[in-house]
Amino acid sequence: MKTVFVTVGTTSFDELIESITTSEAVQALKARGYERLVLQVGRGSLLPDADSCPHIRLEAFRFKDSIAEDIKQADLVISHAGAGSCMETLGAGRPLLVVVNDKLMDNHQLELARQLHMDSHLLYCTCSTLTETLRTMDLSVLKPFIPGQPKHFANFLDKALGVQ
Repeated sequence: MKTVFVTVGTTSFDELIESITTSEAVQALKARGYERLVLQVGRGSLLPDADSCPHIRLEAFRFKDSIAEDIKQADLVISHAGAGSCMETLGAGRPLLVVVNDKLMDNHQLELARQLHMDSHLLYCTCSTLTETLRTMDLSVLKPFIPGQPKHFANFLDKALGVQ
């Protein structure tokens, strides 16, 4: 069963959970053959019921010890732009769509998402453009991110965050 896993990490990102469970977003997922939507909602105020999205199998939880298995089983991961969530997903070799929380004050997440996108490791959008991105995305353009090179990753972060 083609699965989308959505994660907000340890944060609260209700806007992402609201956006991905709209009928338009669910229809865009269904049109791409996805049948199951698994939501990790973190500290958010929303915890959608299984029957809240009638056209897709929905599961939702707040936290668990590890989301590694959820990531591994997903055909697509949709994540907030936290560095840990991005690196875990890319390290697992899963296609990644990052949804930047543009309501954050310093919006550092955009820098990370933009750089990883420029290097063709992920696609990114905001909640307001999520449905359109789901309709038009081409996951075949993504290139693997080779993990296990801490120096390269440190240099990448410096570059992405404008430290150099």
